[in-house]
Amino acid sequence: MRVNKEQQELLDEVYKKYQSQTMFRTDDLVSLEELDGMCLGTGEIKKVYRQYAPKEFINKCKTDSEFSQKWGLKIEEQTILEQVDQNNPMLKGSTALYPRKLITITYNDKTIESYE
Repeated sequence: MRVNKEQQELLDEVYKKYQSQTMFRTDDLVSLEELDGMCLGTGEIKKVYRQYAPKEFINKCKTDSEFSQKWGLKIEEQTILEQVDQNNPMLKGSTALYPRKLITITYNDKTIESYE
């Protein structure tokens, strides 16, 4: 997913909020990634938790509506078909459509759209 500068700043803002609110917290395991870990002293396998990396966080917001809602970040990607510029003489009379991806990011009631 390619985003514009304004969208990236918005993503950075919400990720920093996520980092600060989940750092050193064990009471909000829904916001953390669960992994299998091993106790070095006993060799016992047990669950460990870590924060999502930025790309993982974004993907989690795109694919998990509950997680997305918790952090107030909504990311939508949709492919739309656009008609070729009819003013181009080489394409005159053409009805060709080409796909473009519309990326919509919403956070704190601010929505930014861009095309990829």
